[in-house]
Amino acid sequence: QVQVVESGGGLVQSGGSLKLSCEVSGRTLSAYDIGWYRQAPGKEREYLARLWDNGLTQYEDAVKGRFTIFRGTTKNVVYLQMNNLKPEEAAVYYCKYVSGPGGSWGRGTQVTVDS
Repeated sequence: QVQVVESGGGLVQSGGSLKLSCEVSGRTLSAYDIGWYRQAPGKEREYLARLWDNGLTQYEDAVKGRFTIFRGTTKNVVYLQMNNLKPEEAAVYYCKYVSGPGGSWGRGTQVTVDS
């Protein structure tokens, strides 16, 4: 079983920055990807970014140029640096461990953006 834990959420002013962390543990495969998503109240969960095991990254258009997904010094920790946050980006941010067709979700971390 794989455990995924997000952290780093909080309150930030509009235009501010936050750095979220995703820590994966347990019975992970040697190769896996990490995705970041968010879900605002009353809305569907939306994809933000993905870090492939080979280091490639992909971003959803709305966050491209403002968000950066990267791995820490240890493989099991992945970050999402978020800059120039907007009030409408307040949401619960989720990390997903992706391996093959399956995956594991964390419980999310709340991000609030004060206008």
